[in-house]
Amino acid sequence: MIREAERGSAPAEFVLSAVLLLALVLGVLQVGAVLLVRNTALDAVAEGARWAAIVGNTDADGVARAQQVLTDSLGPAYASGVSATTTVWHDQPATEVTARIPLPVIGLVGPPAAIEVTGHAALEPEP
Repeated sequence: MIREAERGSAPAEFVLSAVLLLALVLGVLQVGAVLLVRNTALDAVAEGARWAAIVGNTDADGVARAQQVLTDSLGPAYASGVSATTTVWHDQPATEVTARIPLPVIGLVGPPAAIEVTGHAALEPEP
C-alpha cells in the first residue's frame, strides 16, 4: 500500500531518471559522431595520399582529392585545412596528406582545427 506522503512521487522520480538517461544517450551519440567524423577524415586523407602517390600526380592533386572526399562526406567546413608534402616514411619516399578538422562538440558544430589526421602513401616508382 502506498502511504499518503509518497503519493504523486512516481512522476517526479520518472522525470529525474529520464533526464539522466537522456543525457547518457545523447553523450553516447555524440561520441559516435566524433568517431564517425575522425574516421571519415582519416579515410579522406589516406585517399588523398594514395591519389598523390600515383605517377604523374602532384601533392596538389592529393589535396584536391582529399578536399573533394571531405566536402562530399562531411561538408565544406571540414575541407579547408588540408595540406600535403613529400616525405620519407619507413625509409621509403612517400606523400603525406594532413587535415585539421573541427571537433564536433554539439552535433557537427565545434572548435575549428581541433582534430588532426594524417595519411601516408608510398610514391610509385617512375617506369
